Parts: sequence; C-alpha cells; structure tokens
Amino acid sequence: MAERGAYRCVECSREAAELYRDYRHGVLRIAVCKSCQKPVDKYIEYDPVIILINAILCKAQAYRHILFNTKINFHGKLYIFCLLCEAYLRWLQLQDSSQSTDPDDLIRYAKEWDFYRMFGIASLEQTSFLVGIFIALWWRRPKMLKTKSDFILLLKALLLSSYGKLLLIPAVIWEHDYTPLCLVFIKVFVLISNSQAIRVTLNLNRVFPWLAIFFGLILENGVVCLVQKIGWDV
Repeated sequence: MAERGAYRCVECSREAAELYRDYRHGVLRIAVCKSCQKPVDKYIEYDPVIILINAILCKAQAYRHILFNTKINFHGKLYIFCLLCEAYLRWLQLQDSSQSTDPDDLIRYAKEWDFYRMFGIASLEQTSFLVGIFIALWWRRPKMLKTKSDFILLLKALLLSSYGKLLLIPAVIWEHDYTPLCLVFIKVFVLISNSQAIRVTLNLNRVFPWLAIFFGLILENGVVCLVQKIGWDV
C-alpha cells in the first residue's frame, strides 16, 4: 500500500486513506468510502483482464483505479512504442507512394533514415497536441494545474490513454479495403480515451476535456501543415 491519503475512490473520486485493511492471517477487508459509502476500489479484487476490458470501455472507475490506486510507471515506454507504431505506419505509406524500381531508390529506402524521420515528425506532432491540451487547460482552469505533480499526473494519464495506437500495427499487417476506415476508428478511440483521462484526472465534466482536445488538434494540424510546407514528410 502507498502513503496514506494517496488513494482515490473509484466511484466519487474523493481521497481515501487506504484501499483495504489487513487483519492478518489472510483476512482482508476492502475500505469503504466515507463520502459515497461504496467500496473505495472494487478493482483490487478483479482480474487484470477485467480491468483492461473496463479501461477499453472507457469506464471512469477503471481509469481512477489505474491512475490513482496503482503504481504504473511504464507510461513513457508505452508512449514511445506507440510513436514507433505510428512512425512505422507512415514509413510504409512512404514506401507505397513510390513506384520507382531504380536500384538507387531501393537502397535509399532501405536506409533507416526515412523511418527515423517519420518518428521525429510523429513525435513533433504529438508533442504539439499535448502542449495544446496543457495550454487550453491552464488558460481556462489555471488552478487545476498549479503544481508540478498536477502536470506530471495529467501527462501520465494522457500517455497511458494513448495505448490505442498499438492497434495501428495489426491494422497494417492485416491490410484490407477497410484499413483507412480502421485507422480513423483508432484515431477516434484514442481521442475518446484522452478525453476520459483528462476528465478523470482533473474531475471535470464531459464537455471541457473535448474543448482542450480540440485546441490540441488545432495546434497539431498547424504543425502538420508546417511540416508539409517545409517538405519534411516527403
């Protein structure tokens, strides 16, 4: 168990001193929230697969369990892997756009430079998206992001909620006529997950997180236009 007061009730998001009480000899009792009178975290008894399914369904309770009541520290590695998936998708599209059979072109595309360039562009675009979200939230609700820990927690939530990008690889491997539509659905799913992560982390309504995401998308598309104008994506 973590420090006292570090937990949240998955139902009402109020702070809790503990998740359960250990009476020794294997006897455990789940703590009850003093605010809503419900178990603080019912998910501590659930199988990880059930928790994952609930997270995929974007249930707020599952998000609170993952963000506040567990010690997950692989969000950075997960996000880098998601960027690698997106860079790989762009790299494949770059190869498909070239119909040249010149040996020099084959050698050039065999180099790793194109993939690294796609990774850099994907990282730049995603960074602008996150910066746009933070700017919108700080501009409209500065009191919610007044400490460094608030920024770190929200960043962790956004990185973890982008796990849907892992679906890019299966969508490309099992390519079919509906692949472009699948990519759109993956994008929408990631945005919905990001919205839920913002809502749960800052305890907001359903509308304001979407406004922040919309601002992030505007900034991201601005970077996309800039990259296309410079010609880095060619």
